[in-house]
Amino acid sequence: MSGRLEGKVAVVTGGCSGIGQATVRRFAAEGATVVIADLSDASGQALATEVGGTYVHCDVADKADVDNLFKVAHATYGRIDVAFNNAGISPPDDDSILETDLDAWQRVQLVNLTSVYLCCKAVLPYMLEQHSGSIINTASFVAVMGAATSQISYSASKGGVLAMTRELGVQFAREGIRVNALCPGPVNTPLLKELFAKDAERAARRLIHVPMGRFGEPEEMANAVLFLASDESSFMTASTFLVDGGISAAYVTPL
Repeated sequence: MSGRLEGKVAVVTGGCSGIGQATVRRFAAEGATVVIADLSDASGQALATEVGGTYVHCDVADKADVDNLFKVAHATYGRIDVAFNNAGISPPDDDSILETDLDAWQRVQLVNLTSVYLCCKAVLPYMLEQHSGSIINTASFVAVMGAATSQISYSASKGGVLAMTRELGVQFAREGIRVNALCPGPVNTPLLKELFAKDAERAARRLIHVPMGRFGEPEEMANAVLFLASDESSFMTASTFLVDGGISAAYVTPL
């Protein structure tokens, strides 16, 4: 099946790498016009040219930037059908609560949680006007279970994304707007590779808990986002969509 997003306009934050980049390409392949938001201007312009979309420089933690992103998307294309609020960080100084200082805590909360609030707040008026839309917020499997390797602010921020997604999904369901949370397991993204390249033991501890015995690929997450963005998931809202290789269901994993 192809053309599942034909004629639709999608905004993707964090669109220049990892899950965001894979989703931009998947959306475009399915017929969507994609607005890419990121801070990597050269990569963003190149990707926009590749997929025939638009790139907007956007710091997702800045309200003016976020408001401008959705304003440009709507002014350019006349509608916004999909918002994939995906940008996030996982810095090395976000560790155990005993080691993580307030600056690291606040920085992660701002980028991972406040940004989703800002993106939802900015896009909802456009979707309410057209009485339709699909919002997908990137949470994580750590929003539903304790992580084997502690990242206290990251885990808390993703739990917040999940709770906010449920509330918005319920609130706007009768307005034709669906809001769902993608909860990836460990994924082979530059973010995860950089984190685990510095700590092989940490990577091994994470991998041993995944029943499939491997990390996910960005393209596998993009396929899940496509489903949530498309009309195929028309009866889904306020949901926790786990795509985690079975990690959240495992008690022990055979070696």
